[in-house]
Amino acid sequence: MSGKINAVLAALLVICALSLVKAQYEARHLFIELERTQSQARQLDIEWAQLQLDQSTLGKHARIEEIARRDLEMTPLTPARTQYLTEGGE
Repeated sequence: MSGKINAVLAALLVICALSLVKAQYEARHLFIELERTQSQARQLDIEWAQLQLDQSTLGKHARIEEIARRDLEMTPLTPARTQYLTEGGE
C-alpha cells in the first residue's frame, strides 16, 4: 500500500514539475512578445510624431505660396487685376 501511494505521489510530483516548466516557458514567451510589441508601439509613436511635424511643415501658408509662385508661376491677386462679372454681361 505504501509503495502505491509513493508511486502516485511521485507521478503527481512529476506532473506538477512538468506543468511548472511549461508555465514558465509560456510566461517567458509572452514576456518576449510583450517587449516586442512595446518596442513596436514606441517606434510607431516616433513615426507618428514625425508625420505630425511633416504635416505642420508642409501645410504652412508661406510654403504653399512659395511653391505656387515657383512651380506654378502664380502671382498674388491684386484689386487692379480683379475682373468683376455682372449679370447683364457688361
